[in-house]
Amino acid sequence: MQSMGSLEGFLNLDKPAGLTSHDCVAAVRRTLRTRQVGHGGTLDPAATGVLPIAVGRATRFLAFLPGDKVYRATFRFGQRSNTDDTEGEVELGSPCPQLSREQVEECLQKFVGEIWQVPPLYSAVKRQGKKLYELARAGAKAAELGLEPRRVVIRQLQILDWRPGEFPEVDLEIACGPGTYIRALARDVGEKLGCGGLMSQLRRLQSGPFRLEESWPLEGWQGSANPAAALLPIEWGFAGWELVLLSPPEARRWQQGQAIPLDSAQATAKSVRVKSEQGTFLGLGQWQGRLLRPLRVLVPDP
Repeated sequence: MQSMGSLEGFLNLDKPAGLTSHDCVAAVRRTLRTRQVGHGGTLDPAATGVLPIAVGRATRFLAFLPGDKVYRATFRFGQRSNTDDTEGEVELGSPCPQLSREQVEECLQKFVGEIWQVPPLYSAVKRQGKKLYELARAGAKAAELGLEPRRVVIRQLQILDWRPGEFPEVDLEIACGPGTYIRALARDVGEKLGCGGLMSQLRRLQSGPFRLEESWPLEGWQGSANPAAALLPIEWGFAGWELVLLSPPEARRWQQGQAIPLDSAQATAKSVRVKSEQGTFLGLGQWQGRLLRPLRVLVPDP
């Protein structure tokens, strides 16, 4: 096993229900006996699925991980909740046994593309210097906080199953951009249908390059013979980025924070993955004209 001081990389974790994302970070810290651990993309305690975990120097790269997500979610219609899911205070709402799959499908198509979404009152979005859920627990109401809508992107809403009834439910696969609240989507679809809605289940299938089928259940990972062996190289998180190779002199200057003049005529992306000609991952860079500037650099060991 690597020494604890040299541990670094990404862990593709399958978060269990009942734990916060911070709980999972704490569990990884205990298992690997290292403090430098962070997560990429909060999941609510009741939600399960892919939670990227960064260890060691990988924590400095979390902000640059691709933000697109894929979820499997269940929306229930005819009910409302102060948290927009079944974890909060559920109200009866408007029973809607007449609601059909076709009506829901037609409504869902209105939410595909760029939409404006007001975050749930119980969320980690900050307002007045505090997180919304802290203000909500202190008694604040959404109307009092003047929550402003945010622009988010919904790439796909696919119906997987439909269960009619007094409070019908639909299972969906949802592909979306960063910052999307699936709970808020359930709320807004329900309001558009005129009966109210909430989210009753959520499982994240993918976060950027991290996929559920390649993830580690937390308990299984903790009980494995060599937990550190599951860490993916930092470069793995950016394998889909355009690659730029630097000569040894260029690499030294670039790792010292200097912008390197290069021929960027073939560049098709502003942000790139940078390696040495010998194949060593050096970090992430950004084109500015013909200059390759450091975005995040892996400083070589002294």
